[in-house]
Amino acid sequence: MARHLGIGAIASLFLTLAVGCANLPAYRPPTDLAFAEQNWTNDQRGWFYHASQGTRLLPLTWFLALEQPELSLTGAPDFAAPDYLARFGFLPDPASAANPHGLPVGFAPDDRFINDEDGTPETIVGLTCAACHTGQIERGGRAIRIDGGPAMTDTAAFQRQIGVALLLTQQSEIRFDRFAAAVLGRDATAAARDRLLARLGRAIAVGRDELGIAQQDRLYPVAEGFGRLDALGRGGNFVFGTVLNDRRNFAAADGPVSFPALWDASWFDWVQYNGAIRQPMGRNVAEAMGVRAGTKLSGPPEQLYRSTVRIEIIHEMERQLAGPAPRAGLRPPAWPEDLLGPIDRVAAARGSALYASLCVGCHAGRWATAAPVPGEAERQELRVTMVSLDRIGTDPNAATNFFRRRAYLEPGAQTPVSAAEGLQRVTSDVIRTWYEQNGVSPERQREMDGFRANEWRALTAYRARPLDGVWATAPYLHNGSVPTLYQMLVPAERRDATFFVGSRQFDPRNVGFETVPFEGGFRFDTTIRGNFNSGHEFRDGPRGNSVIGPALAEEQRRDLVEFLKTL
Repeated sequence: MARHLGIGAIASLFLTLAVGCANLPAYRPPTDLAFAEQNWTNDQRGWFYHASQGTRLLPLTWFLALEQPELSLTGAPDFAAPDYLARFGFLPDPASAANPHGLPVGFAPDDRFINDEDGTPETIVGLTCAACHTGQIERGGRAIRIDGGPAMTDTAAFQRQIGVALLLTQQSEIRFDRFAAAVLGRDATAAARDRLLARLGRAIAVGRDELGIAQQDRLYPVAEGFGRLDALGRGGNFVFGTVLNDRRNFAAADGPVSFPALWDASWFDWVQYNGAIRQPMGRNVAEAMGVRAGTKLSGPPEQLYRSTVRIEIIHEMERQLAGPAPRAGLRPPAWPEDLLGPIDRVAAARGSALYASLCVGCHAGRWATAAPVPGEAERQELRVTMVSLDRIGTDPNAATNFFRRRAYLEPGAQTPVSAAEGLQRVTSDVIRTWYEQNGVSPERQREMDGFRANEWRALTAYRARPLDGVWATAPYLHNGSVPTLYQMLVPAERRDATFFVGSRQFDPRNVGFETVPFEGGFRFDTTIRGNFNSGHEFRDGPRGNSVIGPALAEEQRRDLVEFLKTL
């Protein structure tokens, strides 16, 4: 068997690695958990939490056998323990028929994978969209789950800690013995253990190479923390850089965005904060690829564009979210007065008039009839207002990074394409290949595509989505730089320049999560580009250049906040 480091060397290694690891907050489970009424059954909810999109994190046996990254001769606690994963913000979910291993919300085992090394079937655990799009709001010891709401997860810290745990497992003979016994059984042969160790080493080497490129090229200079991810930036780096294996295609991802709410989004004409994607299928395939679904983008022609993306499942997810008509699928949650206190209806009535004069022009959107395919029924879509950067004045990185990004799609290519064109081509080819492999009829293809073409674009603008359920989507602006609805209504210089993120304790007066310092919380610094909290201001002066409305009196702000609770 390969030689392992001794315990002294492990301690030195661990201390070196720990410098970059997360200082995780303690987990305090709520004593009472309720679920918002959003038009989903318990079965629909459980399926959404754990249905696989075809993404790959680790073999399930590895994940269940892995120990937490702390030094122990007798065995550290399980990495997959719900109370440990909750420290990264993942919501515990009890064992059930949909979740036999008792994994948190958003973890999905998938038994349809094939081990690339020996061709045998293998169950893989990956993340699904529920990991980032299931929220929870707490007040004291009570909590309410918000399906489709933004999660308070720190996926970057989670991935770092997995890397440390895997490396400790590889380098400690005692630790590896426990790991091998759990994965292979106590009667495994020495040859089987050696193969497992070698495979573990190869997995670590891949992660080390990716980390080395990220550090050398400073790909992720803005820490994301809880509730944010530079999804387009990181996804582009994985698809264009890692999968295509072209160093030229990596780009700095310094425009983190908050996880958006999912209700109503299926009916939007364009989605993403920068309004980049038109087709639901293209959007969801890109998301699954960016979260490490396996995809062949090079090699023999017969293998090109084959992918582990579960297209039939992501289509069913989209159907469940959308429903057969607007508001017949996942609905926005209503303000829970029993948890957060009653709405002041008199103040809300005054706020309604302010909302009509100040907000509706951008945030209402416009329902319209989509151009039908001949022979098919007309379909409705919500045309969401896009607001240019020079008008809204918010942090530009998320939009401008995608606008400027280019990628080389062929080995040795001298002319790059835009990121929008590259992702449109790749996702279209993956979708087309799956349809051909599975004999999907043209009529069924159009239905699965949401009756939309897979169009991508890159605008220097952000969307102004409808504000239904906005109270449950803190923190605010596309990058999460404004902690409460109240602060959205004051001039930028009066907003918190720094605050802490990661708590689910809710402030019902100002409408947002509590932001006081706490152990393991993420310190959000709005002076860093990518984190700017400028723009979308109410102040006196000419409109445009970040000013969207007149200065508001304190009573007007409070009235508006009270009305927004009713949406």
